[in-house]
Amino acid sequence: MTDAVESLVALWFSAAEEVTPGLPARQLLALKTLRHRPELNLTALADHLGIGLPTASRLCDRLEAAGLLERTVQPLNRREVQLVVTAHGQRLLAEVTEGRVRRLADVLALMTPGQSAALHRGLLAFDQAHRPPARPPRRPRPPVL
Repeated sequence: MTDAVESLVALWFSAAEEVTPGLPARQLLALKTLRHRPELNLTALADHLGIGLPTASRLCDRLEAAGLLERTVQPLNRREVQLVVTAHGQRLLAEVTEGRVRRLADVLALMTPGQSAALHRGLLAFDQAHRPPARPPRRPRPPVL
């Protein structure tokens, strides 16, 4: 199992290394996170990635220097900085995704339909087990009289 996961991880990251500029995994994850969660500010991004604020700031500095990220003033709160994935950053993420899909398809083509279906079911089960459980909705507190 460990060997299979290592093979998958190697395949996954090699697609990210093919794009220009090649990005470390954490920078790629930050870009992907901001594409899906554009409301995140620097503090929220650091929390989401599980890194310190200074580390997140340096990471964003590098992404901004590469033209993949832009810091702008939040329109609703001018004291807050908004992190925006640039068009170049969007294209880079699309290239990485295309490379990953292509590499996975090449491997899946070597498998029987039954093996491919079993892998699909297993990965879905893994994903469900790995995700944190959904939090139950909070009950409103009764008013204090």
